[in-house]
Amino acid sequence: MPELKNLEPFEYRDFEHLELMAKQVVEGFITGLHKSPFHGFSVEFSEHRIYNPGESTKNIDWKLFARTDRLYTKRYEEETNLRCRILIDTSGSMFYPEAKMNTPEDPSKFLFSTLASLALMNLLKRQRDGVALSLFGREDFHSEVGSTYQHHKAIATKLYQTLTNKWSRGSEKVSLSEQLHLMAEQSHRRSLIVIFSDFLEVEEKPQAFLDALQHLKHAKHEIILFWTLDRQTEQEFDFASGPHRFIDLESGEELKLNPDEIKALYREEMANFSEALQEHCLRYKIDLNLVDIADGYQKVLQSFLLKRKKQF
Repeated sequence: MPELKNLEPFEYRDFEHLELMAKQVVEGFITGLHKSPFHGFSVEFSEHRIYNPGESTKNIDWKLFARTDRLYTKRYEEETNLRCRILIDTSGSMFYPEAKMNTPEDPSKFLFSTLASLALMNLLKRQRDGVALSLFGREDFHSEVGSTYQHHKAIATKLYQTLTNKWSRGSEKVSLSEQLHLMAEQSHRRSLIVIFSDFLEVEEKPQAFLDALQHLKHAKHEIILFWTLDRQTEQEFDFASGPHRFIDLESGEELKLNPDEIKALYREEMANFSEALQEHCLRYKIDLNLVDIADGYQKVLQSFLLKRKKQF
């Protein structure tokens, strides 16, 4: 497996048009669409007050009326646009397959996540919603929430830099679970948290990750997970028969083996982890999306956005 190298500028001479590609996903989805797949829900309930005749009946609490036989309306503390924070895993494993780093049509997991995030940012920008970027794994980065053109451009630039910068294996990782606990405490209440990761770290300490998700839900955040994998090799472990040399993209450690010898056990372990993750997400109403990067980010996002549309 070749080592990831710095990408030469000419290889990304048309990298600016990746934003245009991301916009096309949104354009195709928006056409003929009147309902947004995302809704601002940072509306804080404050108190009840007696309904005055002539006022709008929109905010009458009919359940309270059924109990008291008196009309009350709900007062709200504030009504703001949606705040979204996108978290992207920058662990070494996210840059697999390394040979696909330069091909948006056939991307690595990180390039897929970059393109999908840019598309979601474009959609949020149309709604004048605030968006922020956080990176974890081999990089620890957090932007503020913003909605201006300059803010979006700064986030896109950061993603380009992360994609093209050379990195070293064996460096200390920033834990996903720790980041999620931080988000739960510091993000504005009732934010939308979108996470792109292969969650390979989670298999080492699954309970820590599940506890972090529960913390986010307790803080009233909505969570969307994109479990990003190259399904053929990482989930099915489908390699040609014969000896292979596998390289750990986190540590650089090498292992020689015949995939057929461990394929059954590998698939069983992945199935158990997948089942546990799906059960937990179902229990806490977390939107889990199983992503195969071979499907391409356009197909994956279109499917996701159409599913979101049906929910509202």
